[in-house]
Amino acid sequence: MPKADASAGDPDYRPSEDETFMNQRQLEYFRRKLLAWKDEILRESRETVVHLQSETENHPDLADRATSEADRSLELRTRDRQRKLISKIDEALRRIDEGSYGYCAETGEPIGIARLDARPIATLSLDAQERHERRERIHRDD
Repeated sequence: MPKADASAGDPDYRPSEDETFMNQRQLEYFRRKLLAWKDEILRESRETVVHLQSETENHPDLADRATSEADRSLELRTRDRQRKLISKIDEALRRIDEGSYGYCAETGEPIGIARLDARPIATLSLDAQERHERRERIHRDD
């Protein structure tokens, strides 16, 4: 991955609202953040596979067997959610490459550095997300 400039690789760098929005340094920061998040998820996923393969013992006690099955089910559901999260991370990386990262998919306005830092896969600004959630609540209550 080529560096945009020498300062893009600064591990202490934090984007700020004072900078030009989605400049090369910010894009590189979010790219590295997303890639690190994806790597962590993939590492945890590999550990889960190893754990599930090693956890094949058949418990004679019904309560132990039920607990083991519940744990296994929870782990698999968690991995499935993380698989979906990886696709959102890949989509965010694609938006960085295309130049649309950081802008609201609904309004085209900047999402905001603080929101992106907290949720780097965000596609909606805070206002647009709140409108979306209000609409969901209204339609869910119908």
